[in-house]
Amino acid sequence: MGKKGILLVNLGTPDSPSTSDVRKYLKEFLMDGRVIDIHPIPRTLLVKGIIVPFRGPKSAKLYQKIWHDRLGSPLMHYSKLQQKLLQQRLGPGYQVELAMRYQNPSIELALNNLRSSGVSSIRVIALFPQYASASTGSVYQKVMAILGKWPVIPDVSFVNHFYDNELMIEAFADNGAACKPQGYDHVLFSFHGVPQRHLAKSGCTLNHCNGESHCCEHLTGKNEFCYAAQCYQTARLIAERLGLLKTEYSVSFQSRLGNDPWIQPYTSQTITDLARAGKKRVLVFCPAFVSDCLETIYEIQVEGQETFLNAGGELLQLVPSLNDSPVWIEALSGLASQGQLKAEYETETI
Repeated sequence: MGKKGILLVNLGTPDSPSTSDVRKYLKEFLMDGRVIDIHPIPRTLLVKGIIVPFRGPKSAKLYQKIWHDRLGSPLMHYSKLQQKLLQQRLGPGYQVELAMRYQNPSIELALNNLRSSGVSSIRVIALFPQYASASTGSVYQKVMAILGKWPVIPDVSFVNHFYDNELMIEAFADNGAACKPQGYDHVLFSFHGVPQRHLAKSGCTLNHCNGESHCCEHLTGKNEFCYAAQCYQTARLIAERLGLLKTEYSVSFQSRLGNDPWIQPYTSQTITDLARAGKKRVLVFCPAFVSDCLETIYEIQVEGQETFLNAGGELLQLVPSLNDSPVWIEALSGLASQGQLKAEYETETI
């Protein structure tokens, strides 16, 4: 038997913070039919004719603010660390490869590395705790498209989500506890947003998931595949571990793109509302991201802090993401070996 292959996939990052590389990244990202889910012709006109030409230079300036001279992109840096530490944790019986859904290293390159090594199985872990069509779904569609061209396809398994993984929750809670949440007036859990129509396509109605009925605040059999419901469950589990009362925290959604309605409440408005309500110190978790990146380091810690101060607040503090947390690496180890351990157990009990 060959090694067991593990494929870690994160969203992606430009090769550099230059405008040309950022435009290249944005073009590949936004042309994905699961990200902007409209007809290909208007999507092409929108992305290549409007968004990329105008957003590219602006995004490049933001990437330049968080780019490390030696380490490069924070998301890439922490993703590589996770790959290295997971490889060490799993040992020589496994081969761990890292890929990005968009740009480099590509999923095809990583899969070919596993293929060349003769792995007997491949377990794919999209590094998004909550399942969304535009993130996890896109990764798996790409993986299956590539594997479908192979003459021999090894045993393949996917981790659909891990929003309630006990060790992941523990890792986020540990990072939050180190920030001493009792010294803040409120705790905010900010998740990456998605358009409301994405929730409708997942089998939920807009009335069910747009926040008006608060149905997403309770995970049930009817909404178990709802991205928003999974986000609320993650927040609830972290809050419970920290001993927070329901009145001491709230949930919001960030990174909105375009004018279509996205999941509400929006983080930017929530931050403003908290400051106007007299909350002077707010602690912010971003539990949709396992690595610190532009959305956490800049969108929350810089832009969010500025919004908070302008509205009358005093301190908006970002809780570091999981990054190279030993507890998180242990959680990844469990996700990576779970399918194989189950198969071995079933074999032994036959």
